[in-house]
Amino acid sequence: MNLSKLPEILKDEPKYRLQQVQAAIFHNLIDDWAKASNLSKALQEKLTKYFPLELDAKWLWDKPKTTAKVLIKLADGNQFEAVLMIHEKRNTVCLSSQIGCPLGCSFCATGQMGFKRNLTAEEIILPALLFARYLKQKNERIDSVVFMGMGEPFLNYDQVMKAIAMLNDADKFNIGARHISVSTVGLVPEIRKFAKEPRQINLAISLHAPTDELRSQIIPINKKYSIEMVLEAVKEYLDLTTRKVMIEYIMIKDFNDGAEQAGRLAEALSVLPRSLFMVNLIPYNITGKYQPSDEARIKKFAVILLRNKIRATVRQSYGPEVAGACGQLAGKKRNNRKFVGK
Repeated sequence: MNLSKLPEILKDEPKYRLQQVQAAIFHNLIDDWAKASNLSKALQEKLTKYFPLELDAKWLWDKPKTTAKVLIKLADGNQFEAVLMIHEKRNTVCLSSQIGCPLGCSFCATGQMGFKRNLTAEEIILPALLFARYLKQKNERIDSVVFMGMGEPFLNYDQVMKAIAMLNDADKFNIGARHISVSTVGLVPEIRKFAKEPRQINLAISLHAPTDELRSQIIPINKKYSIEMVLEAVKEYLDLTTRKVMIEYIMIKDFNDGAEQAGRLAEALSVLPRSLFMVNLIPYNITGKYQPSDEARIKKFAVILLRNKIRATVRQSYGPEVAGACGQLAGKKRNNRKFVGK
């Protein structure tokens, strides 16, 4: 789907037709131009030929149907995944920014599949459009979006920002900027650039270890951007925006989940104003050689942070049954579950 093609397709139509067509796509959420009753049959056929609405997508649901993962195949044959998480009071979509990832984080399935290419803004929003169509059938909508899927969003900065503009656009998805979050493993120049964005988008930092020695073992880019450098950039972001930052921390058994590591994390984060960040402890979902921390160990870790006056929460795990949880998105080839049509 390339929205820039629409003006050319509609060049012989009245000017208001573009608005009607975009409303059909993003407001009425139709999946077939024949359903656009306010358009002539000739225009419906023209749009069907030059701007088809059908997406090549396959779905995978967990058993309680609280999480859906979709696999979208693009015109060039490349595939990528995205996730819909249905909470009690909100629907959250986890979007991807790249096909694969060049950073090679050892705990992440995407990082182990290598890198193919960046997604365009229009490609990035395709899963959101698909999920929005599904939710409309239930008289619901997408409430929030997180860029925590395949790829490092800040390595595809411009296209991610264009996608966010479309998600935020009142004439498209109309999702408030404060309900959109971007997660980065810690690219320092881009964090500083992000701080100057006019939209009040949320920032999340995938820290996952309290020391450079540990972090470099699982996040190779840490050798370029150390924890000290990342947190200094985050401090500058907080000074400029005063918007709260999420510090993400995957709990890996006998690696980063001990009392010593909790104390080290509290010490490292002491450079940040406590009122402007929180730590989100994430139960690890198995993707390779690591094992998840047990519940008691995670709770003990959280208690140590709280004693150091650091707000900490434990993220509810969504999607492990469909390999749709944190760090598990990697495309069809690495999945042992079969995608099906919706």
